[in-house]
Amino acid sequence: MTSVHEDPNLSNNSIPSPWHELAGRVLKGHELTAEEGLAILRSDDRELLDLLAAAYRVRYRWFGNRVRLNFLINAKSGMCSEDCGYCSQSKISKADIPKYNLLEPEEILDGARLAHQRKAKTYCIVISGRRPSEREMDIIARVVPRIKSTYDLKVCVSPGLITPEQAVQLKECGVNRVNHNLNTSRRFYPHICTTHAYQDRLDTLHAVRNAGLEICSGGIVGLGEEDEDVVELAMRLAKLAVDVVPVNFLIPIPGIALENVRRLNPRYCLKVLALVRLANPKCELRIAGGREVHLGSLQPLGLYPANGIFIGDYLTTKGQSADDDYRMIEALGFEIVVEGAEAPRE
Repeated sequence: MTSVHEDPNLSNNSIPSPWHELAGRVLKGHELTAEEGLAILRSDDRELLDLLAAAYRVRYRWFGNRVRLNFLINAKSGMCSEDCGYCSQSKISKADIPKYNLLEPEEILDGARLAHQRKAKTYCIVISGRRPSEREMDIIARVVPRIKSTYDLKVCVSPGLITPEQAVQLKECGVNRVNHNLNTSRRFYPHICTTHAYQDRLDTLHAVRNAGLEICSGGIVGLGEEDEDVVELAMRLAKLAVDVVPVNFLIPIPGIALENVRRLNPRYCLKVLALVRLANPKCELRIAGGREVHLGSLQPLGLYPANGIFIGDYLTTKGQSADDDYRMIEALGFEIVVEGAEAPRE
């Protein structure tokens, strides 16, 4: 069993906050209820610091003050057959983005070099489209062993919908985990995509799990969903026991179908992160796309519930500079994960 962190100063039973009481129960194995999840999202902003402190207790228990950096490469851009309203690469998107087929192995390997240079421990290879072609699977199968033999990186592939056979193929070539986001609740899913169903995404996650791969699956907040949808997503991910939860906040890219949905505020975004942490206490919680746009100057507070970020750019949008991220982590008194092993968990 891997050792875990304990800090008696963070478990003071004299603290009257109901959020600390909830965190204490979560640390003892309590599973968050829908009512508790809604209470988090609808809590008074005056309670925000207490809420974040409570979420931090849970984060600290399994991850201490460590931050895991992840680097993403958009290995195939645009030309997608799906009508996802949040995506600039969708067939219905009018966004002005680069469009190209899957990069050659040398280009993907070069991205791994950059990931290593930026202190990332996970290299995320993203392929646009409904599902990967045989040629795309072959390229991934050829390049992943080269990445693993050259750099101290975990490899995560985001290939779209995959079959059980394709999941096994990814496992056999050395892929560590597959990313496939549920994005929102089952109820709300038809409002953001009609070319495939929510169940198709669940089927992919089951194929990933059955192949022995780690699951990376999260969501996008700010699609026009209700609080109940955010809570349902957080609880669904908990039931699936996913290993990594990336939380995205919708970037209103000009030209996407959902560019005019309601704006988020940073306080609500922080409550979402606290909700996901308390619902998924042992997961690697990653603040993904939109953190710079929606958290703004409150970005550092997001690392009290979360323990991971992307370093660099996203799929079709720019991220904060790596130096700014390093400074943010240092200012918090946190440290970047440098060893190859995963953060500890029971």
